[in-house]
Amino acid sequence: MKNWWTFMKSSWHRSFGLLWMIIIALQWLSFTEPIWLQQTSAAVLISLSAVAVIEILLPISILYRLMIEAAAVLYIVYRTIQYYGPYIPYPSAMFGERLSDALSQMTPYLWFALGAWAILLSASFLVTTKNRILLFIGMNIAAFAALDSFTASVLWQEVAWTVFAGLGWLVSNHLKSFQLRYPRGWKYLIDFPLKISVNIAVIFALVILTGVNAPDVRPTLTDPYTAWKEWKGGGTAQGSGTDNPGTGTNGTGSSGTASGYSLNDANLGGGFAFDYTPVMSVISASRIYMRGETRSVYSGRGWSDNLRSRQGGLEPAEAGETLGNDYKSSIKTQELQYTVRMLSNNRYPVLFGAYSITRIDSINGEKEADGLSWRSPDAELLVNGADPGPYPKTYTLTSELPVVPVEELAAKTFTDLYNGKNIPEQYLQLPDNFPERVRNLAGEITAQAQTPYEKTMLLQQYLQQTFSYTNEPDLSRKQSRDFVESFLFEIKEGYCDYYSTALVTMARSLDIPARWVKGYAPGEQAQLPDSLALRQGEAVNNNYTITNADAHSWAEVYFGDYGWIPVEATPGFNAPLLTQSETDPQPEASQAPEADTENEPQAAGQGSEESGLSVEAWAVAAAAIVLAGWAAFLLWQRRFGLRFLLQRIRSGRPLSSAEKILAETERWVALMRRKGFARDNHETLRESVSRWKGERPGAADSLSALLGWFEKAKYSPEVIEDKDWQAVYTESLRLRKRLKLTK
Repeated sequence: MKNWWTFMKSSWHRSFGLLWMIIIALQWLSFTEPIWLQQTSAAVLISLSAVAVIEILLPISILYRLMIEAAAVLYIVYRTIQYYGPYIPYPSAMFGERLSDALSQMTPYLWFALGAWAILLSASFLVTTKNRILLFIGMNIAAFAALDSFTASVLWQEVAWTVFAGLGWLVSNHLKSFQLRYPRGWKYLIDFPLKISVNIAVIFALVILTGVNAPDVRPTLTDPYTAWKEWKGGGTAQGSGTDNPGTGTNGTGSSGTASGYSLNDANLGGGFAFDYTPVMSVISASRIYMRGETRSVYSGRGWSDNLRSRQGGLEPAEAGETLGNDYKSSIKTQELQYTVRMLSNNRYPVLFGAYSITRIDSINGEKEADGLSWRSPDAELLVNGADPGPYPKTYTLTSELPVVPVEELAAKTFTDLYNGKNIPEQYLQLPDNFPERVRNLAGEITAQAQTPYEKTMLLQQYLQQTFSYTNEPDLSRKQSRDFVESFLFEIKEGYCDYYSTALVTMARSLDIPARWVKGYAPGEQAQLPDSLALRQGEAVNNNYTITNADAHSWAEVYFGDYGWIPVEATPGFNAPLLTQSETDPQPEASQAPEADTENEPQAAGQGSEESGLSVEAWAVAAAAIVLAGWAAFLLWQRRFGLRFLLQRIRSGRPLSSAEKILAETERWVALMRRKGFARDNHETLRESVSRWKGERPGAADSLSALLGWFEKAKYSPEVIEDKDWQAVYTESLRLRKRLKLTK
């Protein structure tokens, strides 16, 4: 046991090095979590932990340690695949057959575990000096930064933990170097472990609190790849919840796709990762959906009517003039003017606007709208593709938001809404092979409703309440060829494209005209200081930031004279116009969505709201306590210097020891006065002290000592040292106590 403890003390720095490397390894496991299978991640994590424990606790030859670690890794991988179910041994098989079968099943996971083991051991033996530690940490940070820039992953938390581990590693290495160079000093140092621990804790507390309280500002520099793409005119990659995320049908991976505005909707589905790159800021008095394009032709896999193939109905768009609308509603509307400022160099086929745009007020600050066209049937403001000019950086538009009389609309029958109306076939189009069970499901859901609005509301409620939202649906359950059929009956989870497409097609199967719309959800409102949050009771914060993560799709349903009305089928989103009551004249566009489901992964990316936040709160609280204790200790340690800070400021120089005694004398004399011991103007201090000693004999010794120090400092030519006034300070404290205890 004694030899083991000696080994532990001699190898403590390597043990700490393994701890810091495990922390860095956890960050890589965090990055690979959505990529690797669960059994792979579990096998690697448990293997690394077991190897680290063996390296730290077993003081045996390295050859024997390697043999034990290899056996541990094999056993861990074997138990892992048993736990997760990939391997089920045949009871009747012979031992050799079972062993061969087990090894074959372990092979893909075993290589990952052995590779992680080899990397951990190699780093523990090679990364032993300060320069190598800095190089190792720098390489990891650079790798995380590159992955953060060039993939959809957000890895700032991993970078922060890597920096934390690097700081700890450097501290451990510094203490090891100190132990080797100054063995006597090290022996003295370890006699005071609290002093070492406190200094290290203070350093980490400062780092934590600095990081937590750093201002949250967007970067002003663009990473090289994005800058190059924007310089070439392509902008950043536009994957999306409304994009073509790939056609793979196995697993739930995102296939490298990131959220954003889609340019091709012919093949919907798949998964994606959220990209929080800013797209635009909107200054508006109301929260609004930024409408982009519509799609009408459903193919069974997606929306096949690409924008550039539908060039009919275009007319020049002029600034200041009212834009036509083929389906203008007759209901009451509310005018809304808003300004859009683009935050990226991406080029989009349309200008984004709220509901139906009625007027272009300005483009880039000019009262002109060159290069824009208006498509009246779909209410789209197109940027001419033949014009290679830059996409507008700022523009101001005016829209008319409908105030829908819900009770009135709910009572309107099919005949009331559509009789005599020339409804284009494209808004009722469904493919010839549209699944019959989707039609039947739509009929079952709406069997109790009589009017188009009631049926639409039942479809909306069914979709919102039956299926769960996720940006990575499990496509392994997909069997049907039709996108909507596979969503409703097999996958049973998805994101906005799934819900909106299902609502449009199911409504059409009931002879209710509908179309698919894509654009952006309202985004996040910028936070203002409390002092600026309200001005005379009127909200002044009307700036919204929209990112690629806010890319969204929804449905629009045509209700005859009431026009096209947005309908939101995605859980957690609220298309406000369909919830408007006749007794409330204000459209609900000014209200925030009940819950922004599509932004939920943003919080998950930062750590779960409960567990991640609680860990961060504990860390911040602990750091604050450490720093508060450290500050209190510093104040106590420097209490003598701070005691005369005011006198030092007044005199403009440090006080001498004699002057400190005189200042301290004024304080204890003032104390005596507060306790009721008056001093006449004609009395000297010696006369006053003589009288006070008679009145309070218990304090006589302290009063005599203090008087002696005063007269020495005031009248004696002797040199007064700093320890002398500290003695006066101590005696004055003793006097205070005696005055309390004696009468």
